[in-house]
Amino acid sequence: MKAETPADIDAYLATFPKATQAILQQVREIIQKAAPEATEAISYAMPTFKLNGNLVHFAGYANHIGFYATPTGNSEFAEELSKYKTGKGSIQFPINELMPLDLITRIVKFRVEQNLLKGKKTKG
Repeated sequence: MKAETPADIDAYLATFPKATQAILQQVREIIQKAAPEATEAISYAMPTFKLNGNLVHFAGYANHIGFYATPTGNSEFAEELSKYKTGKGSIQFPINELMPLDLITRIVKFRVEQNLLKGKKTKG
């Protein structure tokens, strides 16, 4: 049986142990501060921030927090992300280490710039 997709980010966070919830909430707040114009949603069954399309996604797992700043976030910050496990569009921040909040902030702000430019191109 397929798990039900949470209705919103609060419902998503509530499915995790308290310690993981605190980390996910911290990531959420950092994204909110870095992209105050973005709206929250659930997309691909995970917390998503949207601004002229998908901005970033994040998700909780047993041993890490997944962060998805596709399509350009990983390549732009490749050197700084080299110490983390990454995939084509994913970054795994270990749950037993401090979250790199400054790095997440910079990635989100970069994605905001990218998406705002994309929005101008489609409107212009």
